[in-house]
Amino acid sequence: MLQQGFFIYSCIMDLEKIVLEAGDLCKQVGAFILSESKTFDRNRIEEKSLNQLVSYVDKSAEEMLVKGMNALLPGAGFITEEATIATQEKEWMWIIDPLDGTTNFMHGLPVYSISIGLMQGKQMMAGLVYEINRSELFYAWHNSPAYLNGEVIRVSVNNKLSDALLATGFPYYDFNLMQQYLGALQEFLKGSRGMRRMGSAAVDLAYVACGRFDGFFEYGLSPWDVAGGAFIVQRAGGVVSDFGKADNFLFGKEIIACAPGVYEALTNIISKKFGR
Repeated sequence: MLQQGFFIYSCIMDLEKIVLEAGDLCKQVGAFILSESKTFDRNRIEEKSLNQLVSYVDKSAEEMLVKGMNALLPGAGFITEEATIATQEKEWMWIIDPLDGTTNFMHGLPVYSISIGLMQGKQMMAGLVYEINRSELFYAWHNSPAYLNGEVIRVSVNNKLSDALLATGFPYYDFNLMQQYLGALQEFLKGSRGMRRMGSAAVDLAYVACGRFDGFFEYGLSPWDVAGGAFIVQRAGGVVSDFGKADNFLFGKEIIACAPGVYEALTNIISKKFGR
């Protein structure tokens, strides 16, 4: 027990070092993904379920990340998208999406990322998003500011929905809430400066964190899509919740992330349209 307690204490004290080394690992894996994009063969695509695509690139990148994370934090568990390692409950858990924006990658659209979260118990302790084509590394750890390539970032100071640029993700496999989603989308198209759909939830969240977007919402997401980016938004001064204004966004398959000034206006529309 003493050894385990020392391990946990050491992890907390070394979080900055762990995150910075994890960032270097993201850049290495990102270089592999970018290299593969130049010669990628669409005939090697697998479909896990409706519009849930995966390739050897996703799997290889995840294996590289898991190996590197094991070295950074021995004894930690993993929650991964491609299940290259079995999920095993541990005190510390890495939550990894090796290629968020797989469809973009497969079609040659240059918006995709690596998303990593680190959780202790039920508390997020660190997050990283590496936007591969722009070489932009967003990251934060427990009680730290949020950073982009070493510079502190903050969410937007905008407090008017009419001036807000918003991001979303279109439903692509779960269409049960399509009418509710389209109703909210209509309200935002009329009442904001505009809507964008990047194709990577992790990138959307990172862009909220640095103020490029004022807000983001999407449903049908998994923990690995949002763990890293949501934490970074929070450390950048943003607000993150589920559609009902509660905190079940990590495993609840829906998320709102935005600047504090537009949170009420944004969530009121979403809560009303989705019946939360």
